[in-house]
Amino acid sequence: MTTRRIVVIGHGMVGHRFVQAAVDRGLTRDAEVVVIGEEPRVAYDRVALTSWFEVGSEELSLLPTGAYDDPGIRLVTGTEATCVDTGTRTVTLADGEELAYDDLVLATGAAPFVPPVDGTDLEGVFVYRTIEDLEALKAAAERGGTGTVVGGGLLGLEAAKALSDLGLETHVVEMAPRLMAVQVDDAGGATLRRHIEELGLHVHVGARTTEVIGEDGRVTALGLADADPLPTDVVVFSAGIRPRDALAREAGLDLAERGGVLVDNRCRSSDPHVWAIGECAAPAGTMYGLVAPGYAMAEVVVDALVAGDDAAGRFDGADMSTKLKLMGVDVASFGDAFATTEGALELVYADAVAGVYKKLVVSADGTTLLGGILVGDATAYGALRPMVASALPLPENPEELILPAGRGGAEIGLPDEAVVCSCNTVTTAEIVEAVSGDDASCDTPACVTACTKAGSTCGSCKPVVKKIVEDHFASVGREVDRSLCEHFALTRQELWDVVAVHGHTSFEAVLEAHGTGRGCDICKPAVASILATRLNHHVLEPGNRTLQDTNDAYLANIQRNGTYSVMPRIAGGEITPEKLIVLGEVAKDYSLYTKITGGQRIDLLGARMEDLPAIWTRLVEAGFESGHAYGKSLRTVKSCVGTNWCRYGVQDSTAMAIALEMRYRGLRSPHKIKAGVSGCARECAEARSKDFGVIATERGWNLYVGGNGGATPAHAQLLAGDLDDETLVRYIDRYLMYYVRTADRLQRTSTWMDSLDGGLERVKEVVVEDALGLGEELEAAMAHHVDTYFDEWSATLEDPEKLKRFVSFINAPDVPDANIAFDTERGQSRAATGDEPVASGPVPLGASIPVGAPR
Repeated sequence: MTTRRIVVIGHGMVGHRFVQAAVDRGLTRDAEVVVIGEEPRVAYDRVALTSWFEVGSEELSLLPTGAYDDPGIRLVTGTEATCVDTGTRTVTLADGEELAYDDLVLATGAAPFVPPVDGTDLEGVFVYRTIEDLEALKAAAERGGTGTVVGGGLLGLEAAKALSDLGLETHVVEMAPRLMAVQVDDAGGATLRRHIEELGLHVHVGARTTEVIGEDGRVTALGLADADPLPTDVVVFSAGIRPRDALAREAGLDLAERGGVLVDNRCRSSDPHVWAIGECAAPAGTMYGLVAPGYAMAEVVVDALVAGDDAAGRFDGADMSTKLKLMGVDVASFGDAFATTEGALELVYADAVAGVYKKLVVSADGTTLLGGILVGDATAYGALRPMVASALPLPENPEELILPAGRGGAEIGLPDEAVVCSCNTVTTAEIVEAVSGDDASCDTPACVTACTKAGSTCGSCKPVVKKIVEDHFASVGREVDRSLCEHFALTRQELWDVVAVHGHTSFEAVLEAHGTGRGCDICKPAVASILATRLNHHVLEPGNRTLQDTNDAYLANIQRNGTYSVMPRIAGGEITPEKLIVLGEVAKDYSLYTKITGGQRIDLLGARMEDLPAIWTRLVEAGFESGHAYGKSLRTVKSCVGTNWCRYGVQDSTAMAIALEMRYRGLRSPHKIKAGVSGCARECAEARSKDFGVIATERGWNLYVGGNGGATPAHAQLLAGDLDDETLVRYIDRYLMYYVRTADRLQRTSTWMDSLDGGLERVKEVVVEDALGLGEELEAAMAHHVDTYFDEWSATLEDPEKLKRFVSFINAPDVPDANIAFDTERGQSRAATGDEPVASGPVPLGASIPVGAPR
């Protein structure tokens, strides 16, 4: 019996979703699925493309193993399909292979649109679509200079953020009269523009690109109509996308007027054996440039291939709502955002000082929500968008839906049929079923996301998922088990309290009094962190060192190749030439890879564990101390150059950053803490993406809290404004100790604040208003930390017992591992080498290795 073959051209997000649905519905039991991917890697999360600069390719991958488990799927990557012959039903690949098919699914996506202007072939011109594009862009940015993005839409602003993060002076050129013209109106665009310009980017709207100007084959400027050329070293075109329909065109398939494969509501093309999904498809002549409609198309086609004409699935349009965070600014657009419905009314709330703009579009009789725009604060998006999709009745005073909490804002209840997650079409009822059905095994929002996929794509609905779960548990009187682990029937906060009340000083004492068993790798580091914060004892003391994870156990971060990193503290990013020379000499002598981090420090990577004491001996002698890059503690306080150098500065941000970093260094906490101090509203230190951030004003300092970067970035919120130095430090003392005492293990400040009843307002009550009367106690706890601080590496070097652990082999402490070989990265060593004879093992304090000694 001949096996049915389905060929899929394209292994992006939508192609991958098709394969997942095919496996879930059993299509691969009687059919072979062959997937052709043109890119050299498997499908990855293109929605989160910009996060590649931080997390790398592996974190973005939708298929981490590189292959599907189902034997009925053949995946071919790095290969282009060059020809489709609908007559013979064959696909020809670039390597000459010819594949016959019974059904063909086109998932070729879209390509960046580059305007037909001169100079686009010059060196220094890029698009922003694939990981390879980003790799090339990053390499070009290493030369520094100025970067310009042509296009101020969703992806254009993402590209602008990337250029800015890469250290380029960044311009955004948009032909429309406002940014994100498709999603927001003039007022929303103006609010968004102010936010972006406050970050130091230059915005040019109503500016049409006429040419790319170059010299000696390289970009030197961007030509603009009715304006002087804009000098630039890099140009990134992000002016929209066009469907990749060349294969379909050459195969003679019907195309839409504006491009894309014309398909019916089953996503079938003019050839009954060819289907198209995602950005290359044009159902009813419309191209959808978002991932959620592509996912819906993939599901429809799988249904059709499994059940034939009896399949119920149809694609009759899609929710084009969007929510994202652009350079720390929340932006959302949903439904009829521009009030095109006859008789539609607009309700607007705007706060220019806070940088917030909200608009609701309601029906003529004021009973139904039609759409809206949110800029600066999009927390209501997750509840408002389902109201549009489900036609829920509006409250009597609909303006309450966009007013801030405390000013008349109302909560929104969602019925069972409301679609909470538009990316994966998950309803309120399905979320509740996951935690309440007969077979329910979920008891946390994270588990619900894993089971139902709600929030697993763009993530914008996660707060709503969390609230639905918590509200359901409250309605049935169920309490969620928040025990730290099987050995402690207590939360981290409760553990903190019992340690404080009983005065425990060791893990054994805590376990004996409040736990069971021997402990585990969850509770041991958690208790160790609590003890370290309260007592400030050395983490390598005999009673503490067995509690630490690998990083704390060796006072260094272990890297993927088994070596360690060395990262001394460089408070506020300020460093002397003499200290720079020492770092360079140490790196050279120990063959370490050097990199300047995003937190204004210098990372020395590739150190052997047995060499760490010798390296730190030299660093301590030069005046360095531990940077605590290995601990759940304060990492850095980033700063700009401040009033001494910058012509825009209004306060000495560098001095303040140094003072804050030296005050809070070594503070052990539930998760790592990062901070920033900017000397003016241009925000060069990116303070509003930090756990706490300080921005100078003419009258003092504004304090922002609860931000963080990484894979799930959060925008810090204003806690208090125009503070003097003393008040600023007092509020930060209280805020950090409140966080340390009450947060869950491994909980960042952003999610901790979200978990508090009242969120930011609750933090204000405790920290600013001292509503609980804990102000002096929290300040005293911080004062104790400051007074008892010591450098862990200096103390380690002075203690022979602690130094004994820094050997690879207990029975051969002086023999390095000769099997470690050199590898290089852009001319630098990636790992310490064993190719040459070296002196190894602990080095007594005061001993040194001559500069230039072979390593």
